[in-house]
Amino acid sequence: MRALVVYESMYGNTHVVASNIADGLRATHEVTLVPVAEATEDLVAEADLLVVGGPTHMHGLSSPASRRMAAQAAAKPASGLSLDPDACGPGLRDWLKGLGPGIGPGMRTAHALVAAFDTRINGVPAFTGAASRGIGKLLKRHGYRLIAAPESFLIGQQNTLLDGEASRARRWGAALGVIASSINLPAPA
Repeated sequence: MRALVVYESMYGNTHVVASNIADGLRATHEVTLVPVAEATEDLVAEADLLVVGGPTHMHGLSSPASRRMAAQAAAKPASGLSLDPDACGPGLRDWLKGLGPGIGPGMRTAHALVAAFDTRINGVPAFTGAASRGIGKLLKRHGYRLIAAPESFLIGQQNTLLDGEASRARRWGAALGVIASSINLPAPA
């Protein structure tokens, strides 16, 4: 089985989480890990499992304005922030809007399986928001089948992943692989 992990990352935390999810999936899947700018239609169409994640900005998915603000924050000399090498590409919001259907002719599988994740500041989700919920909703609107509840990975006040979050991401990836492997999908058309 093939898995595609697609991520948007501004300061590198979501990239680290995505890499760990991909590592967890490798026990059951052939995995491709790409930033959203490199997530082509062909890669999506070839995947049995699509895992999509990004940072939480202003309670949800990033926008062009929130991405600009994040880049401006990193440009400040005393910020201590540095942009991920792929931060200047497109955001997930625009990519998801243009994503093809999860069901239909040309798809490797009739019902593409998906999972959604985000990174967010450690706190009550009602106050911090969670981009993964919006990612999951948009994927479902395109006909994809969520195999797990959207998942958040937590970042501390110093803009670093909390202790244990990277290993939790790896375990979540492994669990997704087991779940996806247990679902009987129709053979490719």
